[in-house]
Amino acid sequence: MNLGSIHNVYFIGIGGIGMSALARYFHANGKRVSGYDKTPSDITEALIDLGISVHFEDTVANLEDYLLNSTNTLVVYTPAVPKDHKELVYFNNSGYRVLKRSQVLGLITENTFCLAVAGTHGKTTTTSILGHIMNVCDVPVTAFLGGISENYNSNLILNGTEVSVVEADEFDRSFLTLSPNIACITSMDADHLDIYGDASELEKSFHDFAHKLKEGGTLFVKNGLPISGLTYGIEDDSDYSVQNIKIENGVYIFDVKTPKTILENLEFNLPGRHNLSNALIALAMAVEYGCPHQQIVKALASYKGVKRRFSYHIKQDDLVYIDDYAHHPEEINAVHQAVREMYPGKQVLAIFQPHLFSRTRDFAEDFAESLSHFDEVMLLDIYPARELPIEGVTASWLLEKMTNEHKQLISKSDLINKVKASQADVILTIGAGDIGEQVKHIKQALSHEN
Repeated sequence: MNLGSIHNVYFIGIGGIGMSALARYFHANGKRVSGYDKTPSDITEALIDLGISVHFEDTVANLEDYLLNSTNTLVVYTPAVPKDHKELVYFNNSGYRVLKRSQVLGLITENTFCLAVAGTHGKTTTTSILGHIMNVCDVPVTAFLGGISENYNSNLILNGTEVSVVEADEFDRSFLTLSPNIACITSMDADHLDIYGDASELEKSFHDFAHKLKEGGTLFVKNGLPISGLTYGIEDDSDYSVQNIKIENGVYIFDVKTPKTILENLEFNLPGRHNLSNALIALAMAVEYGCPHQQIVKALASYKGVKRRFSYHIKQDDLVYIDDYAHHPEEINAVHQAVREMYPGKQVLAIFQPHLFSRTRDFAEDFAESLSHFDEVMLLDIYPARELPIEGVTASWLLEKMTNEHKQLISKSDLINKVKASQADVILTIGAGDIGEQVKHIKQALSHEN
């Protein structure tokens, strides 16, 4: 399909983080962009500010006249949209080209030099570090991010179209539409079992992804994963390895051993060994691409992070408030490790909103164990996202499994009062649902209290 012949691009689910990055891309390339989403959000507001038309009612009557030409209009939808969505049904039945987001990403990247980041955790942070490095090195790059970069206040980095940096998303196997030149796999922990059925099917899809590399391409894998490629790891014998780690004023100082040299005294500002690992693989991919070492080192030191990935909202001697997107037991463990490393001996409160009934059911024991490591836990109801309830799978069922003595089930309406009543020095909100909407209210209440 020739994207050059397309004049109009319409998005069903335009407020999604990946969808809105594509919308920004097409808008920047002179296409007429518009779309639908279920509810207004900060993302849809930002798109409207760019001059992109967005509506929130599912009806064909809202479609602009120029969209009625099916020959020069592309329709992009997200798998989160139900099959009986009225607009989606209309486009499908009226001869339009209707593609999933991942297919469009595949089309955009197939004529570029593509760097793709795969793995069940760390994709968004790694992609945004890599996009930032390439941009600082003045590579003609477009980076599509699954989160809002703090450096660019956007989910799109646009400095040219010859090179693309993308997240290779394993959800519904959509990463198999990509053909990267350089790729990495950060992790292969069981997840999305509502799609895959069991962990072995998920693992198989990562093997399939490894075979999607262009001829002569390079695959990096986290040391220990059952796929062959160049390895990377922390304080081990990988091809690329972080060595001599120190923490000074909350900043990591470290060396990196590459196959050819040792880079000394690098700085990186994001807490947590998982983020150090993300920085390492972004560095390795940039080295493989051919970025100068000096520029890579400079870019790592100036990297500020991604919103909702260990984002500080209050950082004082007597009170710290951090918000994070963690929604899998391994991600919660990574956040816990980072908090304990940065704030040893401090009392930590975690407020968690489980995401999906199926994920809560599939990993209930692991969730209970990872949450029990915090000094105090408050649990919100399960965020359903695309799912209907599953009998017996509730937040109180999960709470029962936790061994923590200081645990309680709370409602959103009670959240602020409960947080203010806590004696914790460090407060965390974690989860991938709408808990992010509560952040500004919690911050306001705590700042006022303080």
